[in-house]
Amino acid sequence: MYAVVRDRSRSLNLEPGQLAWVDLLDAKPGSEVILDEVQMLKRDDGSVSVGTPLVSGASVVAEVLRHEKGEKIRVSFYRRRKASRNQSGHRQAYTRIRVKEIRG
Repeated sequence: MYAVVRDRSRSLNLEPGQLAWVDLLDAKPGSEVILDEVQMLKRDDGSVSVGTPLVSGASVVAEVLRHEKGEKIRVSFYRRRKASRNQSGHRQAYTRIRVKEIRG
């Protein structure tokens, strides 16, 4: 099976057993999350269901493995005046999940 799932601002291509990064979820490591906004579902027999916009009754069950931060991004701001430089950084928080099953 294969599913395209919408998770807030991103579309994820998921298969059973796959590891994936998603934006930070409010769930503890070891717990299960259900992603129910399935946009497309391809079954093992070759049939494909495309949602308008979502496939009804389809969902993806995933296990939360851990929470981590991504790589640091440096942001520099400069204007051609005295003491007009600024530098800051950002690290995005992610959740690592493993897809257990695709229901549909």
